[in-house]
Order: sequence, then C-alpha cells, then structure tokens
Amino acid sequence: MTKKNTALLTVVFLMAFLVGCGPKAPDVDWTLKISGDVTTPLDLSFADLAAMDQIELNDILMEKSTGEDVVTSWSGVSLDAILTKAGAPADFISITAIASDGYSIEITKEELTGGIIALKDSGEWIVEVSPDKGPIRLVTPSTPANRWVYSITEIQVNQ
Repeated sequence: MTKKNTALLTVVFLMAFLVGCGPKAPDVDWTLKISGDVTTPLDLSFADLAAMDQIELNDILMEKSTGEDVVTSWSGVSLDAILTKAGAPADFISITAIASDGYSIEITKEELTGGIIALKDSGEWIVEVSPDKGPIRLVTPSTPANRWVYSITEIQVNQ
C-alpha cells in the first residue's frame, strides 16, 4: 500500500471515529411513559430518548404568563415520532401530559403540532442548566409556555 493510500485510510478512520465522539448524554434516571389509547405502551428512559433522532426548534417565542416573553431554542425528540412508535391512532383527540409533581394538563392534537420532548434548551442539557425544570420537557410551539410541561413523566393518549 502506498503512503498516500495509508494516509487517506488513516484520515477516513479518524473522521469516522470522531463523528461518534460527540457530547454524550448525561446519565439520568428518568422514564417517560406513553399510555392510554395506544397499541404499544412505552416506557422510554432518558437514554432511549437521547438515542432517538433529535430535531431542533429554533427561534421559538416562549410566551410566559408572568414576566417577559423570550425567544428560545430547543432540541429533542419529535412528539409525532414517539406517538407513532407507541401506535397512537391517527385520529386521537388529545393527550394528557403528567409531570413528576402530579400536575397534568390536556392538550389537543392541534396544539401539539411541531411539539417535541425537549432534552436540551439552547444547546445545553436541561438537566444540567435547569435541574428543577427537567430533565425533559414537553415543548409545543403553538401554545403559551404555561402548557409546556416540565419534568414530564407520562403522556396519556386520548381517543
């Protein structure tokens, strides 16, 4: 093998190695349960969610009930992808989002458009920058922030 080919193979190997060396998800003991009118109820760990395809929501207006509204960016797993994986019917009406403190809220299917289960806020793991608001959060861009359930533990699908 020529020096040129050896050098090229070395560069390709190093690039492939470095691609897998991105920031690792924090080790978090958390489970998101998907239940209700689904064919395949799920228990997704934080690691499961971090391993799923991530999408970014940039320049999202966070309409606060108190204080000034802010423009934020979030990344996480598409709510549609999670509900599809759980076998939610296409014609479901709403979900009930339940937080770790027992708080719950019903959110219509229309309000969920573009929603994600966020793991990061402005590129930082929620659990590291806002431990009291995480480690995961339901973000629904078409609704005011008081409907963005933080520390979410369960999503019940309602037919």
